[in-house]
Amino acid sequence: AEECARLAEEWGLNWTTVSTTEMENAAYRVNDADRCFHCKSALMDALAPFLTDGAATAVLGVNLDDLDDHRPGQRAASAAGARFPLVETGFSKSSVREVSRLLGLRTWDKPAAACLASRIEHGTAVTVSLLGRVDRAEELLVSLGICQLRVRHHGDTARIEVDPDEFDIVMGARELIVDGLERLGYRYVTLDLAGFRSGSMNPILQNADGA
Repeated sequence: AEECARLAEEWGLNWTTVSTTEMENAAYRVNDADRCFHCKSALMDALAPFLTDGAATAVLGVNLDDLDDHRPGQRAASAAGARFPLVETGFSKSSVREVSRLLGLRTWDKPAAACLASRIEHGTAVTVSLLGRVDRAEELLVSLGICQLRVRHHGDTARIEVDPDEFDIVMGARELIVDGLERLGYRYVTLDLAGFRSGSMNPILQNADGA
């Protein structure tokens, strides 16, 4: 939220926060393949007061690359009247970055971000304490200077995803990372040799990988 507020000020945009209630929804907490549908539905419900009588339109930063992934949240947003202007104008993730760079936006190379729940394997209930554990695990890796990363939660195993060119950072701090994640309750700490992949826990990618 702090980063959004700073960007809004830099770009001269009005800014306000909304509170969502997805954690109150058992269908969200159960964390099945439609978790993102329930989350985005809660967000659209929170935005509804701003959208009455056509006063505004909700827009999402979905790009063409996102259409090939399992993204039930897009379905929920679209059903509630949201628009995807980057898709409508033919922007892929790489073209968004390139145009952002040409416009001098400091966010042009910002690492991809996703909600912490995306780190938790489907079927494991989403709780505030578990989200906090994943957050603290990722903060440890960020403190080592790693930019693009995920710590995927698989029960008592933490699966670390970073770009392959940052494997050496992980290995150089191996003992620190293992100790830190064990203190958070993980029994096993692993480095995924496939590297960072957005949506690696989504059903479609899992099926494609045979996992």
